[in-house]
Amino acid sequence: MTPKIIGKVDDLHLLLDLMPKRLKDYLLELDNLEKLEEIVVDLGYCPEVRFSNRVHRLKDLGETSFEDIMGITDRTGLFNADNRAGIERTLHRISAIRNRSQDIIGLTCRIGRAVEGTVDIIQDIVESGQNCLFLGPPGIGKTTILREVARVLSTISGKRVIVVDTSNEIAGDGDIPHPGIGYARRMQVPSPDQQHSIMIEAVENHMPEVVIVDEIGTEEETKAARTIAERGVQLVATAHGYQLDNLIKNPTLSDLIGGFQNVILGDEEAKFRGTSKTIIERKGLPTFDVVIELRARELFAIYNPVATYVDSLLQSDPMDPELRKRQDDGNVEIKASQSTQSSQAADVMSSSNQVSDLSIKKVFPFGININRLKTALNSLQAPLVVVNEIREASFVLTTKSKTGPKSKVSQLAKTHQVPLHVIPSQNNDDITKFLRTMFKLRISDDILEEESIQEAQQACKRVLSESRFVELAPRTGYLRRIQHQVAYEFDLNSMSVGEDPNRRLRIYPRV
Repeated sequence: MTPKIIGKVDDLHLLLDLMPKRLKDYLLELDNLEKLEEIVVDLGYCPEVRFSNRVHRLKDLGETSFEDIMGITDRTGLFNADNRAGIERTLHRISAIRNRSQDIIGLTCRIGRAVEGTVDIIQDIVESGQNCLFLGPPGIGKTTILREVARVLSTISGKRVIVVDTSNEIAGDGDIPHPGIGYARRMQVPSPDQQHSIMIEAVENHMPEVVIVDEIGTEEETKAARTIAERGVQLVATAHGYQLDNLIKNPTLSDLIGGFQNVILGDEEAKFRGTSKTIIERKGLPTFDVVIELRARELFAIYNPVATYVDSLLQSDPMDPELRKRQDDGNVEIKASQSTQSSQAADVMSSSNQVSDLSIKKVFPFGININRLKTALNSLQAPLVVVNEIREASFVLTTKSKTGPKSKVSQLAKTHQVPLHVIPSQNNDDITKFLRTMFKLRISDDILEEESIQEAQQACKRVLSESRFVELAPRTGYLRRIQHQVAYEFDLNSMSVGEDPNRRLRIYPRV
């Protein structure tokens, strides 16, 4: 059983002592004070106290005055360039809102916690020496994860760890770091725009085995991260973005996962791939070996190795990541990634070649979109495998427009003595009709309805477990209406996207 997560907030009284007396007295009477996350005081508004699932506006305490705010700021540390301050040797953070005259008129006081046990769910990855990048929405616990990684690697693994702490969020305010980072050393950053230079200085001057950085967000920091990784130092960091797609679309941060470039294909290569002549490909190796999405506090999506997942996304054939979820009893539920399942399936096939040769055919598609073909294969569960070499194929599949007595595909099929099958077009309906005919799959309405319902049910379960939208295969209007009903029964939202013949259902969580 996984050890229970333990959150330590043994210095909360130091933060409460800064509050106006009426607010402090109210907070001390709360039964769930240990679950408090933020205290907000704004000039002219009543104070707010925020918990993970609700907000209390304390109208009975009256409006916040300028004296109330000054009483807090006069007893805190200095506010740095990004308007953040703290309390020495604690993890609490106080962020300021200023008016045009640079006077402080609002404060957000965030309770800091050293939470032990959060890394257990991914400790094998962290201790492997791979460069790890954490993504997730604000407030989900990315900085808490980094703090615990520093403690685990410096104490349990015995590595030399340096924390580059820009806003003193990881190791707290003051010159002496909070014990929550274990034996890791902390380098403070004078201002946010100097974080990249401190990252390089840490490697050049102090010989760390691990460097930990919070919030990589600029081009200079991206370059510094690559420099650190190329020197053989393990890098653990967070970046702005909710999921892997955000990094791909962010030109500043895309280098963290390899960077991208436009590639112009020749006519024959474009026909073979079934794509346009201009495509996007990964430029180089990613800085980070692993990307970990924090989809919830107890749910992690792991892209390992991230290069494989990035390539699949660029080819419009995304793979599902590995999911790890901590259950209420402390045990960890692991759902293997699609790449792992594929490799396991390949091992099974290689161990039973005699059976697979008899039952599974291999197709070499020419001028047909491979992603559409794979979608149809998955939907029909047809015993057919797509191959990239014509000499491995049982037959070649192409469209009518690509054939002719002197066409390239006809010559290839004749040279390699492989049967050539021709379909009217590469539309989903034509591909599906061909597969049903070849493998003698029944096409009754009942079977189509059952397939559509099962596909929608599986998608709904994924939406509920992963908290993100899922798109289904293209269907006719009648079948889409059935799938809409399935989504409604799961209490999820759904909408039809795309145009016929590729119009399909998208299922997503209710907001």
